[in-house]
Amino acid sequence: MTYSEALTQAFDVIRRTIPKMGADRPAIGRSDFKYARCHDSHWVDGFWSGQLWLAYAETGDRTFLEAARAQRPYFIQRLDRPETHDHDLGFLYILSLVADTKLTGDEVACRGALRAADSLAGRYNPRGRFIPAWNWRSESDPNRGRIIIDCMENLNLLFWAAEQTSQTCYRDIAVAHAHTTIDTIVRADGSTYHSYIFDPDTGEPLRGETVQGYADESCWSRGQAWGIHGFAMAYCYTGDEQFRATAVRLAEYALAHLPDDHVPYWDYRLPDDAPHYRDTSAGAITAAGLFLLADVLDDASQADRYRAAACAILDALIAGYALFDHPEAEGLLAQGASHVAEGLADNMLPYGDYFFLEALLRAQGRTAFFW
Repeated sequence: MTYSEALTQAFDVIRRTIPKMGADRPAIGRSDFKYARCHDSHWVDGFWSGQLWLAYAETGDRTFLEAARAQRPYFIQRLDRPETHDHDLGFLYILSLVADTKLTGDEVACRGALRAADSLAGRYNPRGRFIPAWNWRSESDPNRGRIIIDCMENLNLLFWAAEQTSQTCYRDIAVAHAHTTIDTIVRADGSTYHSYIFDPDTGEPLRGETVQGYADESCWSRGQAWGIHGFAMAYCYTGDEQFRATAVRLAEYALAHLPDDHVPYWDYRLPDDAPHYRDTSAGAITAAGLFLLADVLDDASQADRYRAAACAILDALIAGYALFDHPEAEGLLAQGASHVAEGLADNMLPYGDYFFLEALLRAQGRTAFFW
């Protein structure tokens, strides 16, 4: 199957899912290949909108535009519920209101996205130079001083806001957090911690941990993928060579630890007796990140190697995990691993679907996205 054919089938799945989804958003796939719906403060809310906006941008079909716009009241309303805000405001608002702004120039969407950027910037801890991840219930909660690798993708909301407003404070926070991530989460061998804990009052770095990976000193494959894509985007916005070099280090580690069939397990450091679930979402994000990184490299042979590796991952996903032939499937990829320790493996995942679509478009030569 060509990438063009895969895109056409992906758009067909999205189109037939629109009336089923209505004003809801997919959270995690069930065994019947239907999606459980998001609750009213979910971190994955934006990925369905992202798919709709990508489909509209590529096809011009107003079915996708109308479905994406039908999601907007939820995102506007959520801005007035700051208790639901955390580091994932980028995932939420880049793929909804920023996408709307970039594609249509809508002023309501733009104002809403800037409010989200203000909320994300307001989380910044200047002592430790980081944006804390999840919310906390008490002063002793370690989340007050926790960062996670996922936040590298959310920084793009701040970079966009800096360009939109010409206010450098947004950019300064994003750059500071990215450098802190390099100094703490990225290991010397190019692997990554999922999470790092700081003393929130002094900013002192304390220890690396995991939440969704196998162990504190393992390497959660989706986190590694967030890092590849996220650091490559940070380089695109800043031209900071350290960000590009870090993306390369993470990419090299991932490529050296992929299984022979190119679809990652949920962690790159699994002992033999651990469950070896695949994570197609990690594969899709890695493929999209490799295409992106290849576009910003100066070394043509290295860029070609990354594109070839991205295509190998994408080919494996299409051949073994795509749900195009499943008439009831509401998603695009099977066998995503959301949180293995909580028993959430072998599921459709909306972020896997979104990045699969992005990777297919990047494989076709598209370079303009919402990040």
